[in-house]
Amino acid sequence: MLTLALLFAAALLIDFAPAKEATAGAAGANRQGAGRSEIRLGMSADFSGSARALSIELYRGAMAYLLPVNNAGGVNGRHIAITAYDDQYEPDLAIRNTLKLMDGENVFALFSYVGTPTMNRTLPLLRMHQAKDFLLFFPFTGAGTNRIPPYDQLSFNLRASYDQETKGLVDHFIAVNRTRIAVFYQADAYGRAGWAGLREALAKHGLEIAGEATYRRGSPFDQSYDRQVAIMQRLQPDAVICVGTYPACAGFIRDMRDRGVDCPVATISFVGGGAMLKLLSTAGREFNKDYTSRLVSSQVVPSYDDNSVPAVREYREAMDRYRDAIMPPDSLLYPGGNRKEREYAPLPYGFISLEGYLNAKLFVGILQRMGGDPRRADLAQTVLNMGDFDLGMGQPLSFGGPTGRRQASDKVYYTVVRDGRFVPFRDGEWEAWAK
Repeated sequence: MLTLALLFAAALLIDFAPAKEATAGAAGANRQGAGRSEIRLGMSADFSGSARALSIELYRGAMAYLLPVNNAGGVNGRHIAITAYDDQYEPDLAIRNTLKLMDGENVFALFSYVGTPTMNRTLPLLRMHQAKDFLLFFPFTGAGTNRIPPYDQLSFNLRASYDQETKGLVDHFIAVNRTRIAVFYQADAYGRAGWAGLREALAKHGLEIAGEATYRRGSPFDQSYDRQVAIMQRLQPDAVICVGTYPACAGFIRDMRDRGVDCPVATISFVGGGAMLKLLSTAGREFNKDYTSRLVSSQVVPSYDDNSVPAVREYREAMDRYRDAIMPPDSLLYPGGNRKEREYAPLPYGFISLEGYLNAKLFVGILQRMGGDPRRADLAQTVLNMGDFDLGMGQPLSFGGPTGRRQASDKVYYTVVRDGRFVPFRDGEWEAWAK
């Protein structure tokens, strides 16, 4: 196990407030994690591993909202800071990070964790720390683990669930007579969550999964997915739903198309559509092929190009204005100092950074409702008392109510690629894929 000193060395504190104020806030922190001039949120995510684009973009979106809030004086006189740790999408690192955030940093809340396998291993820690009132807010996962007992009382979700995403995809495919649906999924808790949602959705139509292929977490884009594609060639499914991360899903789609499997392919929101599109578009230019045709992606936020949505307009303006100030520091992105080999090029806009922006906007709204003496013990009841509210997404959101609702949104959106960019895929457009 890592020593406490090594845990400190492995972490990076990212402050939105000036260092002097951050120090003063920490020194004046009460037992509930709120300082006199600062409130810290704890984030464990993959900033340097195989799925780092997801975490980087989620962080960038959150920071794009928090920077102007802090520049205007914060919330009730307190700046909002994020203490971020790199877990490389590995559950064991996420456990260590979470213990350090709760026991060492005494953060106010855990915020925007990324991934199902990492979240699943940290939920028992939250349960063990219930006496300290720690909660997890808005993780970037649609898995059911934190939505059902015994862990449903330990977190709040903004996004729709994977069950809702897979159900929507299945319903649309079946409506156009594509009933033999196969699945390509990551062989871990995330992939199994999507697989289970797909099985349940098909069962409601009296159907079963037509076949399946798996891959190991962390598999890169440039490896061969011939073994998985061979399964699909034998099956000849009407559609394939992918439950994975962008490198593997992009590699699988590339190899499918290269080998003549041309049925529609769907991905869910966690894939990281922007990063996947970049990989497929680059490969397409290199080999003069269109790897993005008949590709649909479910999303849990509106299109980042839809300027009719007030929150999207705010988000785009913030991303433009603060684009040079919202990247995580190099020491978090390049822990070995190998920046030249692994330079990350941020996306101007994207579904994930928009989700991060909305996560931060919602949490700031919660803090505003808590008044001048925010305490961890009051967080859950504050959220449950919010009822219906509006983030400017063009849809009603709600917490609490008769069922004690802890997921604000049930909305699932669909997008396809046209002219090298994701655009909304309307209900009537699915007919073009009818069998």
